[in-house]
Amino acid sequence: MAAASTSQRLAIAVAQLNATVGDVAGNAAKALRARDEAAGQGADLVVFPELFIAGYPPEDLVLKPAFQAACRAAIESLARETASGGPALLVGTPWVDNGKLYNAVALLDGGAIAALRYKVNLPNYGVFDEKRVFERGPVPGPVNFRGVRLGIPICEDIWTEESATYENVVECLAETGAELLIVPNGSPYWRNKSDVRLNIAVARVTEQNLPMVYVNEIGGQDELVFDGVSFGLNADRSLAFQLGAFVECVATTSWVRSGDTWRCEGGPVVHSVEADQADYAACVLGLRDYVNKNGFPGVVLGLSGGVDSALVAAMAVDALGAERVRCVMLPYRFTSQESLDDAAACARALGVRYETLPIAAAVEGFEAALKPAFSGLPRDVTEENLQARARGTLLMAISNKFNLMVVTTGNKSEMSVGYATLYGDMNGGFNPVKDLYKTEVFRLARLRNEWKPHDALGPSGLVIPENIITRPPSAELRENQKDEDSLPPYAVLDPILERLVEREEPISAIVAAGFERETVARIERLLHIAEYKRRQAAPGVKVTLKNFGRDRRYPITNRFRDPGTPLPMPDVSLVTGKPARSEAADV
Repeated sequence: MAAASTSQRLAIAVAQLNATVGDVAGNAAKALRARDEAAGQGADLVVFPELFIAGYPPEDLVLKPAFQAACRAAIESLARETASGGPALLVGTPWVDNGKLYNAVALLDGGAIAALRYKVNLPNYGVFDEKRVFERGPVPGPVNFRGVRLGIPICEDIWTEESATYENVVECLAETGAELLIVPNGSPYWRNKSDVRLNIAVARVTEQNLPMVYVNEIGGQDELVFDGVSFGLNADRSLAFQLGAFVECVATTSWVRSGDTWRCEGGPVVHSVEADQADYAACVLGLRDYVNKNGFPGVVLGLSGGVDSALVAAMAVDALGAERVRCVMLPYRFTSQESLDDAAACARALGVRYETLPIAAAVEGFEAALKPAFSGLPRDVTEENLQARARGTLLMAISNKFNLMVVTTGNKSEMSVGYATLYGDMNGGFNPVKDLYKTEVFRLARLRNEWKPHDALGPSGLVIPENIITRPPSAELRENQKDEDSLPPYAVLDPILERLVEREEPISAIVAAGFERETVARIERLLHIAEYKRRQAAPGVKVTLKNFGRDRRYPITNRFRDPGTPLPMPDVSLVTGKPARSEAADV
C-alpha cells in the first residue's frame, strides 16, 4: 500500500520501461508489475511513457478498430485495479473520443479513469508521422490529482514554441494553474540526443518557472531505439534526478512543496552513456529487441574476416549470447589466408558456433549455367557479384533450415554509394550497423575491445582481432582487391557523405570546406543512383540525425542533380541492376 499523500508531498514513480508494439496484454501486465514495485517504494503516482499500452510508434496499426478497442479495454481494466487504493497510474494510450482518434494519457485512480488528456502538437518530420493517424487534441488544462494540479503535456507539446501551427501547451498549463509538469515521451535515440532533450526541457522550465518530470521509454522498435534517460528538473533548472540509459527501471522520486513551487528531494542521478558507447549500446539493444520481439531463436551471419562482420558478430553476441549466434565463413579462391585466420580468431574470442562452407561449387555452377548466355563476353563485375550472391543464398538456406534470422553487415558508407550486392551480401532481416559510417565502424570495433555495455552478454576484453581493424578493407572478389580501388579513402568519403546525407549541403559548400569538386560530384552521383538498392535493404538501427529509410525519403526515379554538377547520361543500373562500378561488398 502506498504512503498517504497530502498536498505537501508527492511521490512520483517513473516507469522507464520497454513496451512492445501491439502486445497490449503484455504491456498492461508490465504496467501492473511496475505498479506493485512502485507501491513498495511508497509511490502515489506511477508515470509511464507515451502510448505505453499500444507500444510506440504504432504507425498504421493504431487505425485498426480492433486494436483501438483492445487498448481501451486494457485501460479500463487497469483502472479497476486502482479501486482498492495504492498508486494511481498515468498511462499513454490511443483513445477514440466522438469518433476521433487521439494520442492520449489516462489518469487511473480510485477504480476509474479520473482524467484524459490529448496530445496537441503532432510531429510530422523525421521519423514522426503522427498527423497521418491522430487528431490534434484541444489545449489542455491541468489535472487535479490528490490536491496537486498536474500539467501533462505529451512529448512534442514541450518541444516546440508557439507558432502558426503549434500551440504553446506549457504556457497554457501554467496560466491555468499547473504546479508541476509531467511529460510522457516516446523520444528515440540519435547521437547526443540526451543533450537536446535536456536543453528543450530547461527552456520550458525557464519560461514558466515550473518543475518538470520527463519520462522516456527504452527499447527497440524496428529501426528506432529508445534510450530512456528520464529526468526531472526543479523550477530553478537544477537537475532533480536522472535515470540510466538503455535500462528498464522503476524509480520513485519524492517531491515536496517548497513555498509556491515543488522540489525533488534526493533523486537518483545516473550519468548517461554518451558518444560512441551510446551508439554501440543502441545497436545492441536494437538488434536484441528486433530478434526477441519477433520470436527468432537466434541469428546467423557471414563472418568474412572483415571489420564490419566482426563488429556485427560482437554486437550479436552482446545482444543475444554466444549460444544464439552462428557464424559462417564462406570462402572462395580470392579469400586470403589472413581472412580465414582472422575470422576464426574472432569466432573463438566470441565463443560462437563457427563453420566454413566453401562457395566454389556454387559459383562455378552458376557460371556453367550462364556460359551459353555469356558466350563471347569478357569477365567483369557480373562474375564478382555471383560470389556475393552465392554467399547470400547459402546464408538464407541456413536461415530457412534452422529458423535463424540472417543479420546483414553493410555499413552506411557502403549503403550510401551502393557498394553492396542486391540478393547477395544485402540479404538479411536486420542490420545493426546500417547507420554507421565505415570510420565509425572502425572506432566502435576498437571501443568494444576496451569496453562493453553493462548488460552485454559477450565476453570482456579483445574480441575483434587487431589485424581485422588495422588491415586495409577488401571485398576479396578478385586478386589483390581493396575498397580504395573503387572508392575514395573512407577518411575522405565519410565526411563528404555526412555533409550530403545528414546536412543536405550543396556541392559548392562541400568544395569550399576543402574537398575536391570531382570527388564530391562523383560521390553525390553514386548516392543518388543507389537509392533503388537502399529501398530493398534490411532495416537497421538509427543512430545518426538522418538515417536511410525513416528520415531520408528520396525518390528512386530522380533526375535532379545539384546545379554545381553536370547532369550525367541516364544510368543503366536503374534498369539492368548492373552499375558502372563493382556492386561488391564485404560479406
